[in-house]
Amino acid sequence: QVQLVESGGGSVQAGDSVRLSCAASGRTFSRYGVGWFRQAPGKEREFVAAITWTGGNTYYADSVKGRAIISWDNAQTTVILDMMALKPDDTAVYYCAVDKFVMRRVMSSRAHEYHYWGQGTQVTVSS
Repeated sequence: QVQLVESGGGSVQAGDSVRLSCAASGRTFSRYGVGWFRQAPGKEREFVAAITWTGGNTYYADSVKGRAIISWDNAQTTVILDMMALKPDDTAVYYCAVDKFVMRRVMSSRAHEYHYWGQGTQVTVSS
């Protein structure tokens, strides 16, 4: 069983950047892609970004496109989400999760197609 641990959240000012990390323990990500989602108070969980197992394809929600970069570290044990030009609307708990399907070339934005969710890391952006 894979256990995911998110880190890197915190309280920042609008316009700042933040680097979120998603590390796997118990088993490596192997040949599975990873997605990042977020959930703001009173709102449903929404897709943020995803990366295929090769790192060759990345996907972003329109709300973060141009302000976010998702990548693998060199050892492919950690998925990194860099977010820039943060806005108060980016305030949420950010979660990572593993794709349920091995070696997919096109990642989904649907939360039910992911599993092994982490506990989340809070990002708070003040204006």
